[in-house]
Amino acid sequence: MTPSRLLGLTRPLSLLAAGLVWELVTRRAELLYFPPPSAIALRGFHMWLSGPPAHAFLTDQTVANLLPSLARLAIGWTLAAVVGVTAGLALGRLPVLAAVLGPLLHIGRSIPPTALLPLILAIFIIGTPVQLAAISYGVTWPVLINAMDGARAVERAYLDTAAVFQLRPLDRLLQVIVPAAAPQIFAGLRLSTSLALIMMIVSELTASTEGLGYLLQEAASALDITAMWAVLVLLGLLGYALNAIFLRIQHRHQHLLRPGQDVFSRTRRRPQPPPLSRSLPRQGEPQ
Repeated sequence: MTPSRLLGLTRPLSLLAAGLVWELVTRRAELLYFPPPSAIALRGFHMWLSGPPAHAFLTDQTVANLLPSLARLAIGWTLAAVVGVTAGLALGRLPVLAAVLGPLLHIGRSIPPTALLPLILAIFIIGTPVQLAAISYGVTWPVLINAMDGARAVERAYLDTAAVFQLRPLDRLLQVIVPAAAPQIFAGLRLSTSLALIMMIVSELTASTEGLGYLLQEAASALDITAMWAVLVLLGLLGYALNAIFLRIQHRHQHLLRPGQDVFSRTRRRPQPPPLSRSLPRQGEPQ
């Protein structure tokens, strides 16, 4: 058995062992705030997946709370990724712009995103705009900083080769700078997913009438401990799934995320003129 396959079997076995220990300890100790995993799984099934087959077994609670949260998470993260990567590449390759905006960027990223929620509530309408603003602001910073560092650390040899190839600015950006900075950009995007989940829950706790954060607050108000744990476990599974998706993408596109790759392998080669073939003149023909 290969080490990778052995490692793949170790992970589910460790989770199963931890679940069994949790089940035995909580049932023996009868802790109020720590229900057994079997009770949490049963409550989560009834909350999320006990709907009719015509609705793909999704309950009304899933449609009303889980799907809106996932939509906000996807839209907010996408907006932050586009803004962060674009601004990071510009700041990394334009030293003058980085010198002018650098202090403001460091001040902005030093402010905790949760501290700006009162200001966001005052600016935007309570509801989806508040959640999107909070998620986008919190997620932008790790993406921007990693993209800026990656663009700034492009090897000089790549840029010199681009000058030799006489690449246009757009081609140099897409074929040289972005592939060379891709490992750090991808690291920032991967780190930002967990922060997006955090900002989604925090924004829904304070300014929402739907979503997982709102459902968590409602369960806490009603002292429904099992429902609280069902939401928390679902959030953990979402974070695990997002991380697994990014790892899968990283493994499938390892050739694009490997530092020191030949970024000019995709450049178009100029067509070479056909070789000149000179034949000897026939007898009687002019030289």
